[in-house]
Amino acid sequence: MPRAVVDSPIGPLGLVASDVALRAVLFDGRTVRPEGRSDVLDRAVRQLDAYFEGELAAFDLPLELRGTAFQRRCWLALATIPYGQTASYGEQARWLGLGSDTARAVGAANGANPLPIVLPCHRVIGADGSLTGFGGGLEVKRFLLEHEGALLPLG
Repeated sequence: MPRAVVDSPIGPLGLVASDVALRAVLFDGRTVRPEGRSDVLDRAVRQLDAYFEGELAAFDLPLELRGTAFQRRCWLALATIPYGQTASYGEQARWLGLGSDTARAVGAANGANPLPIVLPCHRVIGADGSLTGFGGGLEVKRFLLEHEGALLPLG
């Protein structure tokens, strides 16, 4: 299975792909041993580099999502949140045709997102505007939102 490590401002990111689709973005890229190559992996590396350079606002990659049908619906909905904007978990639930009372289930699904940054779960925040749980940590979430212009830098 092709794997690569991308150096980024938030630390090394591990990428895992098949020959035809991106499967995972891992925040601790030090755990990934680069091996093999694929066209999709090369595209993912180029697009992540462009994203961090401020030259890419939306990813265009084939994705292989392994999860429940509900999780996959939640993850794909993340891609509809525009660059530089945020949404609450309740808003995401409503987009999915669910009641805002399912916000916690949506949050749990987002927490299992195997493709952070590419499927931008960092753009989902609490209903009160607070930054809430994120697999890469709240400092990384803040960095990504500041990078996109969705938050003003602290200090």
